[in-house]
Amino acid sequence: MATTIQSLSRSAEEEAEWAMRRDMAAVFRVAARLGWNEHIGNHNSLMLPGSAPRFLINPRGHLFQELRASDLIICDLDGRVLQGRGELRKVAFHIHARIHLQNPAAACVVHVHPRWLTALSLLRDAELALSHHNNLLLNDRIVYDREGDEPVHQNEEGDRIARLMGDKTVMVMRGHGVTVVGPTVHDAFDECYIAERTAMYQMTAMQTGQPLHRLPDRLRRNHHGAWGEKLDARLHLDAWRRILDREEPDYAQ
Repeated sequence: MATTIQSLSRSAEEEAEWAMRRDMAAVFRVAARLGWNEHIGNHNSLMLPGSAPRFLINPRGHLFQELRASDLIICDLDGRVLQGRGELRKVAFHIHARIHLQNPAAACVVHVHPRWLTALSLLRDAELALSHHNNLLLNDRIVYDREGDEPVHQNEEGDRIARLMGDKTVMVMRGHGVTVVGPTVHDAFDECYIAERTAMYQMTAMQTGQPLHRLPDRLRRNHHGAWGEKLDARLHLDAWRRILDREEPDYAQ
């Protein structure tokens, strides 16, 4: 597949796709290093440029740490594989395609099971407190799914998730994990990274048995735009890509 892509004439659209593939592959490799994925499960998707709605996603049956840019498959919003080798996992289709369909601003959808956000999802009525400086930006962007007690096996459940997400960018899914959306790969990746770190701080502090300090509401950032407008999301992903270029250069193939 890599050979096919690289042999295409270098139109702007094709160049953009290849750059997106490399960013996506980098996020898979970093997520594997951070322990975000559930064995060969979990999935990240990205809408591609062009008139026909198509998205990149990881094929069923691959570990995050083995994925390369050329391994990602292209699907349409009906779940058909249009390009690449492999199968689209059903649960991935029901979550990702329905979010992409209902929320065009959610160009990138990251669905993973990182340790601390997933642990938070297991606690009854638990939410991120307004205790760390990160919470001042994060908390107004988060929605909590308290109804998703069953795995996602149909479009109706995917539609419910997409409606609940609305204009939020982070969904903590009860008993499940987290879904983060953004207009770019780096926006979604960096917001997921910061949300997971912030959950780690809170869950660690809660283990002391001491009450959490609450920051004043007046300090909330009230930002609902792209995450990268406030934080160095692009620079963060670029930094990881430099590490991968040295240690796992095959990700970009």
